Amino acid sequence: QGSAYAQNAIGVFYDNGSGVAEDDAEAVKWYQQAADNGGLDAQNNLGYMYEVGAGISQDYEQALKWYRRAADQGSLRAWFSSISVATMF
Repeated sequence: QGSAYAQNAIGVFYDNGSGVAEDDAEAVKWYQQAADNGGLDAQNNLGYMYEVGAGISQDYEQALKWYRRAADQGSLRAWFSSISVATMF
């Protein structure tokens, strides 16, 4: 029903293999939906998936984009991650 919190939680289940088979691509799908709905944790999680290339092609520009969106909402963890990724360009 568009709940970013619930969508991110499903992504975490797939990411960690909690109660379902671990599936990074499925985790990315759910993180993307949640991130598009403004989910702060999902934006950070999606940034990480792009950074390491888990379930999706590694893309530092996309990682930085999602980390910065989360950082703009107050995520200190995403802010530090964005600094780390920015040095890779």
